[in-house]
Amino acid sequence: MYERRPRRDLPHCYNPAVKIKPPSNSSKTRILVTGGAGYIGSHVVKQLGDAGHEVTILDNLSTGRREAVLSGELVVGDLGDSALLGTVLSQGQFDAVMHFAGSIVVPESVTDPLKYYANNTANTLHLLGACVRHGVNRFIFSSTAAVYGMADKALVSEDEPLAPINPYGASKMMSERMIADVAAAHPLKYVILRYFNVAGAEAGGRLGQSGGVATHLIRVACQTALGLRPEMTIFGDDYATPDGTCIRDYVHVEDLARAHLEALAYLKRGSDSAVLNFGYGRGYSVREVIEAVKQVSGVDFAVRIGERRVGDPARLVAGNARIKAAFDWQPRGTSLDAITRSALAWEKRLPETTP
Repeated sequence: MYERRPRRDLPHCYNPAVKIKPPSNSSKTRILVTGGAGYIGSHVVKQLGDAGHEVTILDNLSTGRREAVLSGELVVGDLGDSALLGTVLSQGQFDAVMHFAGSIVVPESVTDPLKYYANNTANTLHLLGACVRHGVNRFIFSSTAAVYGMADKALVSEDEPLAPINPYGASKMMSERMIADVAAAHPLKYVILRYFNVAGAEAGGRLGQSGGVATHLIRVACQTALGLRPEMTIFGDDYATPDGTCIRDYVHVEDLARAHLEALAYLKRGSDSAVLNFGYGRGYSVREVIEAVKQVSGVDFAVRIGERRVGDPARLVAGNARIKAAFDWQPRGTSLDAITRSALAWEKRLPETTP
């Protein structure tokens, strides 16, 4: 099924036989975004559209939302559908692919590893093969700090050994290896961005994190502040950190989206392939995040202390010198206060929220 959605308008449905709209201006960059109806992908799609790029989104809408696509042309379908993928790439004349589609819930990856190796690893394999066949030579990949496993250092650099401790991290590590191997054998250049903890929502209030059971700390805290949960749990308060709770590097989703446009520009300049952390290089503890949500919400909600979760490093904060050098990129100084305010404002807008 093909749907073309003009920017900030309602979708228009087309017969499946209708071809993807050809490029209207050969000087514009044409991008295929997989998973572009999801949380991070939709923010990137919006910014690509705002910047004047021509965008096609391929998403099966299993977790993405049709209404989150604010730019470009939406193709509803699965990366595992080789015929559809071939049709999209053969018609699109794409200058680059940005690959976000995949499964991301760590506990689920432990109980259903085959889903993660299928959605993340095998589908990346299908996509890379299609890119090679259709001559798409720029590839930007959504990876994760989970590839580092239990790295417990002041700052984690890209040179840290990869030692994932769950199928989610392993599936992304395997995908990274495939991308590098394909690039060594074919004229493919890539940027792999290893995200740390992404949170927040678009300033205009149209995009944010939604759907499914909330697993990210800031979203869980916001739901508790809004009364959607009776309480929330801190998993362990006896870590070797100043307040005993785990420390993480929280980044605003809009800043992350901008980094993808920087990655695109980087590859268009003919730069070498790169693997880059995306984080602010600063960490906040679980208690600090909860206190920030309490402050912005004005609600002193209930918090209990639970047992540690298996596999939680005490500290996971990005070393980001390499991305700053590669893109001449600087974080926009988005504070924890601003991140939590935008996340809370988004949760308030949702008609229904699943705790």
